[in-house]
Amino acid sequence: MIRTLSLRPIARLALVASMALALTGLAFALAPSTHNHETLAADARTNRATFHDAMRQLWEDHIVWTRMAVISIVGDRPDQSFAVERLLQNQDDIGDAIKPFYGDAAGDALTALLREHIVGAADLLVAAKTGVGFEAAREAWYANGDEIGAFLADANPRNWDRAEMQAMMADHLDLTLAEAVARLQGDYAADVAAYDEIHVQILHMADMLSDGIIAQFPGAFSR
Repeated sequence: MIRTLSLRPIARLALVASMALALTGLAFALAPSTHNHETLAADARTNRATFHDAMRQLWEDHIVWTRMAVISIVGDRPDQSFAVERLLQNQDDIGDAIKPFYGDAAGDALTALLREHIVGAADLLVAAKTGVGFEAAREAWYANGDEIGAFLADANPRNWDRAEMQAMMADHLDLTLAEAVARLQGDYAADVAAYDEIHVQILHMADMLSDGIIAQFPGAFSR
């Protein structure tokens, strides 16, 4: 049995308010940016290794602050609104990272989908804690994961296969759910083991993203 705990209203309100703002003016402009990356001067190009490492840092932040938020919310800690705010900022950072390649509208759209991912995770956590609406929340969360995978695949179809991207997102959700449930149940060994798996998986995901962008826009990068 999953223990029933109460979620502090401030964390949920912060999530919902931020999500509402993110969804305002959502536009799925998936065409690559009109910037001519092939003609960039050598000193304006991004080093490939630097870009690779920066993408890893963004997604490591994603899992770190997800974990911090889960621990705080499950434990009903006073820092939960701060952890949630930092986690939501990470979704903005990830969206901003693709804007130089796909444009502002696409970056904002990805941010909105990722913020929906965070709100969906909160809904699922509440459902797991209360035992009410778990299957519906889980279905909605995984549907959002499919949307994120499809969004990325449509932006870069030659390098990001749709089925592969959606499977990668599903793996991320599976592991994150296992981590959250283990924390809820007080199974701390399983909680830590799940996080270790999440870390390995998210680095693979980050590398797929950076490799795909470099392959699509080789002129934007120096060696």
